[in-house]
Amino acid sequence: MSSESNVKLTIALSNPDLDADEQERETRNLLREINELDVESAELVAVTEIPEGAKSVGGFLVGVLQAEVSINNFKKLLGFLGDRLGNKTIELEVEANGKKLKVKASSREELTVAIEQAKKFITGDFISEKE
Repeated sequence: MSSESNVKLTIALSNPDLDADEQERETRNLLREINELDVESAELVAVTEIPEGAKSVGGFLVGVLQAEVSINNFKKLLGFLGDRLGNKTIELEVEANGKKLKVKASSREELTVAIEQAKKFITGDFISEKE
């Protein structure tokens, strides 16, 4: 399978109630769970360029991980994220077919809408708000 048919997701967790170490643990737990799913790859994001306001611990961005998954397993991963992160603030960046979609959610309802947008974006049913 070529990587062009895969979907790349960048998931940034944001929990102001946790310190950097706690957030790091939460992110590593999520990463372990994602790796148990059928994904091509999943990893913490190494610090190469630190976005403004981002924190890093041990050479990785705090609360940020990336996963690459086949289109077939994309919906399964999104379903998992919806179940697992429904009550947390997250930023989700989806990249497929040379296009990127960035959504932010801070409640189960917002995450559900964001996941639906991501699914439509990947399947080509997404209409940008600019049109």
